[in-house]
Amino acid sequence: MRRTSCIVVALSLILLFGCSAPPHKATLRTCFHESESVETEIGYCSAVRSGQMLYISGSAAKGDMASAIPKVYKNLQETLEANGLTFANVVKENVYATDLGDFIQNKNLRKQFYVNTSLPAATWVQVQRLYSPALILEVELIAEYPK
Repeated sequence: MRRTSCIVVALSLILLFGCSAPPHKATLRTCFHESESVETEIGYCSAVRSGQMLYISGSAAKGDMASAIPKVYKNLQETLEANGLTFANVVKENVYATDLGDFIQNKNLRKQFYVNTSLPAATWVQVQRLYSPALILEVELIAEYPK
């Protein structure tokens, strides 16, 4: 009698909850191009939306750090805006600088783009070289679309 009760309970649970995992939804990925000729030559997208996240490839600049920082962040701002977002949506930032000390000395130039919003998680790394030897700074972002 006990065995029959267990089987009835098990069958009831299967009928109630089902016996298979819910179907997996494929994540829609969309590639956004800023400059297709450069992106095609190198092989990347300037931004990729996957679900509620936007992954923005590194924006880079050459020259001195005081002029490179605003240039890079302005480019990132344009990419965010082109995708309906702002710096308020940024959740992660990765900075690659050929002279991290110089970036740190000019860090307030970066903060101007995060006005009236919480700062993202961030990683700052000094690198020996970027894609082009003349580049001194590259910044990539991850932003989240509001639900």
